Amino acid sequence: MSMDANEVRQAFVSFFEKRGHHHQASASLIPHDPTLLFTVAGMVPFKAYFTGEQIPPFNRAVSIQKCVRAGGKHNDLDEIGRTSRHFTFFEMMGNFSFGDYFKAEAITWAWEFVVDVLALDPERLWVTVHLSDDEAAEIWVNQVGVPPDRLQRLDEDNYWKMGSTGPCGPCSEIYWDKGPEFGAAGGPKYGDQDRYIEIWNLVFMQFEQQSDGTKSRLPKPSIDTGMGLERTVSVLQGVDSVWETNELRALLETAAGLTSVDLATASDEQKVSLRIVADHARSTSMLVSDGVFPSNEARGYVLRRILRRAVRHSYILGVDSTANAQSTVMGQMVDRVVEIMGPHYPDLVKNAAFIRDVIAREELRFRETLRTGQAILDNEMSKLLTDDSSATSQQLSGATAFLLHDTYGFPLELSEEITNEHGIKVDKDGFRLAMAEQQKRAKDARHEDSTTDSAPLVALLQNHGETHFTGREETESTAEIIYLDDKTVVLNRTPFYAEAGGQIGDTGSILTESAEITVADTRYGVPGLIVHQIGSVSGTPEVGQKVTATIDNQRRELIRRNHTATHLLHSALRTILGDHVKQQGSYVGPDRLRFDFSHYEALSAPQITEIEDYVNAQVLTNAHCNHFETTMEEAQRLGAIAFFGDKYGDVVRVLQAGPNSTELCGGTHVRA
Repeated sequence: MSMDANEVRQAFVSFFEKRGHHHQASASLIPHDPTLLFTVAGMVPFKAYFTGEQIPPFNRAVSIQKCVRAGGKHNDLDEIGRTSRHFTFFEMMGNFSFGDYFKAEAITWAWEFVVDVLALDPERLWVTVHLSDDEAAEIWVNQVGVPPDRLQRLDEDNYWKMGSTGPCGPCSEIYWDKGPEFGAAGGPKYGDQDRYIEIWNLVFMQFEQQSDGTKSRLPKPSIDTGMGLERTVSVLQGVDSVWETNELRALLETAAGLTSVDLATASDEQKVSLRIVADHARSTSMLVSDGVFPSNEARGYVLRRILRRAVRHSYILGVDSTANAQSTVMGQMVDRVVEIMGPHYPDLVKNAAFIRDVIAREELRFRETLRTGQAILDNEMSKLLTDDSSATSQQLSGATAFLLHDTYGFPLELSEEITNEHGIKVDKDGFRLAMAEQQKRAKDARHEDSTTDSAPLVALLQNHGETHFTGREETESTAEIIYLDDKTVVLNRTPFYAEAGGQIGDTGSILTESAEITVADTRYGVPGLIVHQIGSVSGTPEVGQKVTATIDNQRRELIRRNHTATHLLHSALRTILGDHVKQQGSYVGPDRLRFDFSHYEALSAPQITEIEDYVNAQVLTNAHCNHFETTMEEAQRLGAIAFFGDKYGDVVRVLQAGPNSTELCGGTHVRA
């Protein structure tokens, strides 16, 4: 049965919606998880539900999640174009159960979808389970009817872990046999990996991995599955490689046309370069649409590396490095990506002109130095290759690699890629030394407190539920202590705002009959559970005591003025610079505010003045500020935009700060 990507997306979502799953739209490629650079798998947006740190608003979900693997420990960049199944950008279809159904349903539904909906020949399907998973094997053989000789048991390949600790469990995979012309028989365990293609992985989260190496059973076993859209479409369309599917083939044809390469007669190396251009066009378009900009740090650095890698491969294919803005290869590739993927990702269509502009600007910047930088590399490699000693023992000097990086915009990895093609390594120690001698650039500002044990707080959340926040109506509340240690106190209800969305936490006092506690800060211990950081204690507070919790209201008033001001600033930036401006972080305290945003160039002095005048004019009108709860659907109808770093459920809080600013925000704000 031949289906295109859109038909598969629709079929997958419809199948699981009919079985009680909430359709969750794809999350951003910028994850909420601070341990990840990008969203690398379909389960990433649901991670807090699986760990128990957040109560899921639904028990079942289905999603088609956009993913990028191009940096950090999840990096497929070097494989792109050289295999039939690796991408920097890909789409992961998945169905999820958060303590609801388990193996029997997950297995039978997977088989039903593959055989009945996708109409794949069951005689060409193989299944693997973990060595220890007799339960899954029994379901596959006795309930589904998979022949025992097409079920194989694997060890580590069929055991999934979230990390060194945390949820884990066996998994079960479905494979498609492409046929004897693609390699040796024997199934996934013994056969050729180019013949047996994994199309679906079912993860059975049933254990908790402890730091001492032991495992305990999870009270609510869960399901996490991942079905690669591109691989599945290649099977359905009966092609040998994902690059021959209709969407990717169309991108390859566009790349070939822009570089004047005949796809039918292209050499193997030309095909690799065309695939890199096509793949990188998808990933860069998606990343820019989600608010990532080329830069020298973190996500922006990875984006810049991907984009410059694609530009270099278009140069290898014969595109002149002096091409003008109208003939930029990647800029025109964006247009094709939007045309092909826009129907499923409307933000691509909405942001198309901006995405093209950002990518074309970056391409032009790099083209200006590509020819010179390549010439420097060629000259240095020529010296090494003509040296008496073996080329493989030679190294490009760290000083040269740093010159290329610092002056010509060649990421170290790009220099390595080019030199490796000639069997030459790069002196990375020398590169780091040269980098250290230069003034150090600002590092990523993320800081994680790894000393806090969240297990007691997770248990508290499960037993008592989320903290009831009273601080929108009250500055003083009566409450009860439900948890206490030497550093923190947790109440069942509180007027204290916990740090979120850039707004710092409240301070104040908690009084009992026998004690007084000063609160130095307020944070979320785990999502939904507000924790008060103890500044000092007099007397002996105890769990179960009734208390009076009072915030420092004068400080709160200063904070909320600054918080509303960030919304006015956001509105000014989007009005003056364009709707592409997205918040990338903020600080809101009693003394000042800081607002981080994405834009492709520094602000000019006239722009800064215009922004200041805009915000001051809004303040002087003293318009009414309306802060209210509504459904996400109604908020979207009102045109509300989301603030950076927050996750939203079906019920959201909207701030209308005058006539020109409508955003989702759970912070505290002024009334006018």
